Amino acid sequence: MRRRGRSVLIAAAVVAVVAGAVTVVWRHDLVPLILVESCQATVEDTTVSLDPAQARYAGLIAATAVSRGLPARAASIALATAYQESGLRNLRGGDRDSLGLFQQRPSQGWGTTDQILNPVYATNAFYDALVKVDGYESMEITVAAQAVQRSAFPNAYADHERDARTLASALTGNSPGAFSCELGATEDGDTELTDSGLTPRAQKVREEVRALFDQPVGGFAPDGVSTGHMEGSAHYAGRAVDIFVRPVNADNNLRGWAIAQFLVSQADRLGIKTVIFDARIWTAGRRSGDGWRDYEPPERAGDSAVLEHRDHVHVDVY
Repeated sequence: MRRRGRSVLIAAAVVAVVAGAVTVVWRHDLVPLILVESCQATVEDTTVSLDPAQARYAGLIAATAVSRGLPARAASIALATAYQESGLRNLRGGDRDSLGLFQQRPSQGWGTTDQILNPVYATNAFYDALVKVDGYESMEITVAAQAVQRSAFPNAYADHERDARTLASALTGNSPGAFSCELGATEDGDTELTDSGLTPRAQKVREEVRALFDQPVGGFAPDGVSTGHMEGSAHYAGRAVDIFVRPVNADNNLRGWAIAQFLVSQADRLGIKTVIFDARIWTAGRRSGDGWRDYEPPERAGDSAVLEHRDHVHVDVY
């Protein structure tokens, strides 16, 4: 009986691993749970579920539209296209010489193999072609996508229109707090500070946000000592950065949410632990399943916009 029980447990564990990405997490009462890592976007009555790898690419596609100043419609078209062409995955092959997120072909002038397999390059190449389509903003998604892709199955893009709209609305910031990921905790990274006063993980977050969104990033001093933060803040350990979107207004609120939800979409890749914006907080690990929660800032005198993180996105890493 003892041997049979052990076999059943092993078999169950194998099934769980094969079923998808899993992380073992521990509740406060030390009961182990198997967490299936996933991300969701919910807008009105539609919920879209992605695995963390798909979420990374969806986040990049939407963030690139925001960074280029394109409307959410452009992100919807790009997301529907990537859904149809690759299932939101960076494929190393496809029909004939098709490659990558959008199954672009070197032989059709989209770029070299290495370029197309770079998701940043491929996404910008798609938008470069889309903005040349006159009136794409008012076209049906399937028509606009076909104008760029020239697919043998032009009507197939319509199958993904609803999911693409939902993801685009959430990830471009038009639906605040609508995108979240349920992720297990990540092992702590290198704590040795770089020349910027940040740990390598925090420095990478800073570099990617500045490159993609061209936003001021601060909240730390060159020697790694933060100023203006509560004792115990991750800033003091060089594990946190603040992405400023001041002054507080409707446009910056939308942009702030786009940045915040992009960071959540990249959390497993970048080792992100916490994201705070607009008096809301998301955390990886045990509470990630709660999504975006109300954030209660420390009680102290000061500017409420700063305390509630309404003029900047705070992110810290493991």
